[in-house]
Amino acid sequence: MIDCVVWWARPVADPGEYLALLTPVERERYEAYRQDADRRRFLTGRTLARTVAAERLGVDPGDVEFDATCTDCDKQHGPPRIPGVDLALSISHAGERVGVALTAGAPVGLDVEAASRRADDGLLRYALNDTELAALDRLSAPERTDGFFRYWTRKEAVMKATGRGLRIPLQSITLSPPGEPARLIASDHPELTPEGTRMADLDPGAGYRAAVAVLTMEEIEVTERWWGPMPDSHGQ
Repeated sequence: MIDCVVWWARPVADPGEYLALLTPVERERYEAYRQDADRRRFLTGRTLARTVAAERLGVDPGDVEFDATCTDCDKQHGPPRIPGVDLALSISHAGERVGVALTAGAPVGLDVEAASRRADDGLLRYALNDTELAALDRLSAPERTDGFFRYWTRKEAVMKATGRGLRIPLQSITLSPPGEPARLIASDHPELTPEGTRMADLDPGAGYRAAVAVLTMEEIEVTERWWGPMPDSHGQ
């Protein structure tokens, strides 16, 4: 059994006390964001990731060093890793949600999305293959939007777990339809197989959808926790 812990947080309101945790490269990325909301989400993601990793490793958060080297260009904007440590993590954020998924080394991917976004035909056909579109067509109009975000977050989580992101076409994998437990049914890529992929839908609060994927042959046990105050009943 693989344990996967997902931590949720709202973006920090006051960045001041957390900025010291950023490395010079991360501080440059933080400063490069034009919108304050984007800065706070980035800062919260790195702070939360360092905090939960430090707790697992028994060190101070300031002692956790990430390697975010992009496999395409060698710049520090890829998924963060902790060199020399058997620990894997994935960061995702949207709106008022920031999440970090953590496993003891099994590749993991996390995705959260605000479900208020409009899913037009172009986006549907970009993300879903014919089998999945047919499953979506069988739903009512209100169910269709929710169903799309179930598909979208599941697919994004799988792609993040591979470390290749959207370099693997979204239409190349087929997932279980909304309303069924999340699972990979078929894949055109040998590194992604149904027997080697475990998934789960998550509960980040009202107005959001999320999923996690772990590349493992074992079953997974997913635990969700909150860092800081939980949102109210309206999801804020």
